[in-house]
Amino acid sequence: MTIFRTLALTALLSGTASLALAEDVTLRYLASQGGLSAYELADALGYFKDTGIKLENVGYAQGGPASLVALAGGSVEIGSAATSAVLNSIAAGNDFVAVYPSNGINDDVQSIFYVLEDSPIKTVADIAGKTIAVNTLGAHLDYTVREALHQANLPEDSANLVVVPGPQLEQVLRSKQVDIAAFGYWQTTFEGAARKAGGLRAVFDDTDVLGDIAGGFIVLRRDWIEAHPDAAKAFVAGSVKALDYAREHPEETKAIFAKALAERSENPDVAQYFKGYGVRAGGLAVDRDVTFWIDVLERQGKIPAGQLDVGKILYASADHPAN
Repeated sequence: MTIFRTLALTALLSGTASLALAEDVTLRYLASQGGLSAYELADALGYFKDTGIKLENVGYAQGGPASLVALAGGSVEIGSAATSAVLNSIAAGNDFVAVYPSNGINDDVQSIFYVLEDSPIKTVADIAGKTIAVNTLGAHLDYTVREALHQANLPEDSANLVVVPGPQLEQVLRSKQVDIAAFGYWQTTFEGAARKAGGLRAVFDDTDVLGDIAGGFIVLRRDWIEAHPDAAKAFVAGSVKALDYAREHPEETKAIFAKALAERSENPDVAQYFKGYGVRAGGLAVDRDVTFWIDVLERQGKIPAGQLDVGKILYASADHPAN
């Protein structure tokens, strides 16, 4: 299997993260409710200290597509979205680069589709015709539902998806405004709180449908990378170092999450349910992380066969080869 490396070696990673830039660079971004991106964790850990990199939170994104719209429009320098959304955006003409996996899905970190305990919904085949709460349309949960229905030999659009912000997912399910609430892999804080309250039952998760795969990517504009190659390198290095830190120091990471959420006037108690980023050691992506979704989009007729080149989508530099 070909491995796309966002970082070559741990030693290189540490050295790059401490690289002093010739200029100060500010990267604006949209935060995610209840969560903290790896680059935010890296900043809290001091990994961008003396690099000239400054992060600026300019608000919240309801979901990945909104983040990509902001990135395309130039109101932010960092985007974050599900792989399917990133590919759709690139296919539509945006010259974006996926610089490292933002999250992964596996047996420990995954998106879970919950119903009330007494719900008649037992399997994926039962979700046809039902209403499912997701954080946004056109992104990971949307495509996971479509793929689950496809694998069950049902029409991919036979479920009714409605948009519900992460903090309200549990509420709309318990009040029976929806049949199913989908907690994304990036919403493990909200999922943990809902599960602890009891009365819910998982029907399926995205690992059942997709297997072990990257859930999404952090995205930069290609022209920004070309204008700031050293900053891009230091940004990726520090962020991936933070991904590894979260895996190796889960309790310390939860404490940092809680502090950050409190500073954003969010509920810091949900930080205790953070399960990690689910990304492979060293911030690695494999070809299937991207080609799986290219195949799906081609099958659905969303993109022409052969339009997208994985080698151009994933970040590469002299120190960070694409394969």
